[in-house]
Amino acid sequence: VHLIFGNILVGAKHFGSKSLILTHKLCAEMLRPCQNEMHPTVITLEEQFYGRLNGIRRANSPEKLISAYAKLSATWNYFATVNLLDFDLDASNCFSKLLHQKIRIGTQDLRIAAVVMSRNAILVTRNRRDFERVPGLRFEDWTLDVSDEG
Repeated sequence: VHLIFGNILVGAKHFGSKSLILTHKLCAEMLRPCQNEMHPTVITLEEQFYGRLNGIRRANSPEKLISAYAKLSATWNYFATVNLLDFDLDASNCFSKLLHQKIRIGTQDLRIAAVVMSRNAILVTRNRRDFERVPGLRFEDWTLDVSDEG
């Protein structure tokens, strides 16, 4: 089972024959026991490092700089323990097709969708607003109560 997150790395769990791809931090807590099965995308790595490096650049006190470097180090250490899912040729081809459809969501989210779709997986996210715009993308929102679904 492959899991991918957009902003925060999470984990994987086996649910029959489904592959699940996660994008939300809350799922990390739910799946912590399966941490050895976590597979974020390289896109997430990019987003995380970009944010950490921006934090270093914006640090305006010694305390904030120390904290920013500690966060960068923790992020580095975390990603050293997991297997990244690449943005490979299949994902790139899928991304190109999605771009031609002029889907109005962020580029990084569209890349995540392409990775998910190229692996015929299910995205687990609470970002329904954006991801429901991607035709053919299967996703689930685990943050909803069953009573919310009607």
